[in-house]
Amino acid sequence: MAANGVVSGKSLIVSFGEMLIDFVPTVSGVSLAEAPGFLKAPGGAPANVAIAVSRLGGKASFVGKLGDDEFGRMLADILKQNGVSDDGILFDQGARTALAFVTLRADGEREFMFYRNPSADMLLKPEELNLDLIRSAKVFHYGSISLIVEPCRSAHLKAMEVAKEAGALLSYDPNLRLPLWPSADEARKQILSIWDKADIVKVSDVELEFLTGSDKVDDETAKKLWRPNFTLLLVTLGEKGSLYYTKKFHGAVDAFHVNTVDTTGAGDSFVGALLSKIVDDTSILEDESKLREVLKFANACGAITTTKKGAIPALPTEADALALINGA
Repeated sequence: MAANGVVSGKSLIVSFGEMLIDFVPTVSGVSLAEAPGFLKAPGGAPANVAIAVSRLGGKASFVGKLGDDEFGRMLADILKQNGVSDDGILFDQGARTALAFVTLRADGEREFMFYRNPSADMLLKPEELNLDLIRSAKVFHYGSISLIVEPCRSAHLKAMEVAKEAGALLSYDPNLRLPLWPSADEARKQILSIWDKADIVKVSDVELEFLTGSDKVDDETAKKLWRPNFTLLLVTLGEKGSLYYTKKFHGAVDAFHVNTVDTTGAGDSFVGALLSKIVDDTSILEDESKLREVLKFANACGAITTTKKGAIPALPTEADALALINGA
């Protein structure tokens, strides 16, 4: 480990976007109004991905803005404790760290209520970006929440452009949160506005239906989202595994069956696992048998993350994933 807690000798994955605190009811299967109390669970998809990478032994950095408040400092500490470099983190004096109240319904799906008015992550400006850090990324990963409002949208576009020019692979997980967008149409339009810039795109089955307007999750629907410059398109299907598409081949990889408690962070764990494997060996993207092995590993990581409450506490180590794969 290097002095700042970051693994040396590995290529860097930079994750861009929001980090926030989810407040989760102390009791499962109730509405937010019925919840007797809440536990705070750090989250935010891009931050979850960075921690997932680090926990699997990779080298990760997070770029984003937090409130200069108790919660913001707590989140920065959580990144550091998990070995994620904080060279890209800024604190805003005038805005709070974002909060989200999230309830797990009895079926394990989630309902959200957000407090961002505006929150610090929305106020990141292009001129505040640590461009040297972004240029040193081998993989640059982002979502779509940072596209919703200015100035963060411009910062996002600038960061993508700088990463691409420096030769990074661009990884995009739209991570749709409809309550944050002015309308469903605007969400669809903005999510797709940067679609063809990415090299790797991961969507869930629900996002696939939302973006294509189809009610089918199949190859034909997925191919509507394919763009000529993509290297890899992934569709995650929850307990049904994942689908993959490249220029030369496509297929499906089965899921692992586990006792699901909370699906929060499963997609981020899947993405972190994939990126941690390909960052030092991009030949995996050209070799179907290697890619299938990596997706099996990513499916295992996603599955393990559903077995505990909250995203970050549930993110697995490599040993956890291998134990599940090998049936230990």
